Amino acid sequence: MFHLRRAAIAVLGAAFYGSIPTLAAEPVGEAVRIRTVVTGSGGPLVERDAVHRDERISTSRSGLGQFVFRDGSKLAVGAGSSVVIDKFVFNDSKSVQQLTVAAAKGTFRWISGNSRHSAYQILTPAGTIGVRGTVFDFYIGNDGTTAIVLLEGAARFCGPAGCQQLTRRCDCVIAKRDGTMTDTHRAGRRTLATLGNRKALPFLSGDQRLSASFGSMSGSCGISAAVEIKPTAPERARPPERASPQKAPRPGKTPSNEPGKRGLDKGKKGQDTGKKGQDTGKKGQDTGKNGQLDTGTKKGRG
Repeated sequence: MFHLRRAAIAVLGAAFYGSIPTLAAEPVGEAVRIRTVVTGSGGPLVERDAVHRDERISTSRSGLGQFVFRDGSKLAVGAGSSVVIDKFVFNDSKSVQQLTVAAAKGTFRWISGNSRHSAYQILTPAGTIGVRGTVFDFYIGNDGTTAIVLLEGAARFCGPAGCQQLTRRCDCVIAKRDGTMTDTHRAGRRTLATLGNRKALPFLSGDQRLSASFGSMSGSCGISAAVEIKPTAPERARPPERASPQKAPRPGKTPSNEPGKRGLDKGKKGQDTGKKGQDTGKKGQDTGKNGQLDTGTKKGRG
């Protein structure tokens, strides 16, 4: 693939200048892992393709590229990202005098190589990351908001309003184009919410997986815990209870809404019925008495 890219550039040069020139940009590293679509200045990249000084590398919305430079430093480029290998000054001792990476947007992981710390510099829209022999992830939003999370070593972030030092694992700084910058603080569950992007730091959250040589740093600084939290489903409203239908009262009777009173009325009715029976029996006794009296009186007179 590398030879095809060289040939394409050479053919274009011959068309414009009438001769085949030497390749202008020198190779500074190579792609060691490519997932889905990763594009360089000469077209799509595949594993073991060379990358060159001043070359812009872009990834698709699901793309992932991992690159190793000549001094052993490494750069992982996550989904939806764009970066340029801006300056690369190499010497004969397998180290670089200067390596500048200009990141425009997206998600990245940087791992320092064999060069002195002051040789590395990463440019972002909100400021400059000074590398101090370190490993860190950084994110650049569409509006230029930049976040850096330290994983190993030390780093410094400098913007228009000053600099912040990152010296401990999971130290985090968030800065904007206008110069506003947070103090150094510990990354955690609220970091993604502050950035307004759930996929801002995919190598820590687990949205994208790096190879062992890029992803050996243990722990996620609490970023993965923020992704695992799921919003609770809203409670469904219960339908209002339906009132049981009441029976219509019988004609000529007035229903009583007082259960106790209804029971008393029934008891009174029963008492009245018993009294009526007693009155009937008394009347029968009186009738019998009258018959005896009338008969005895009649016989005596005869």
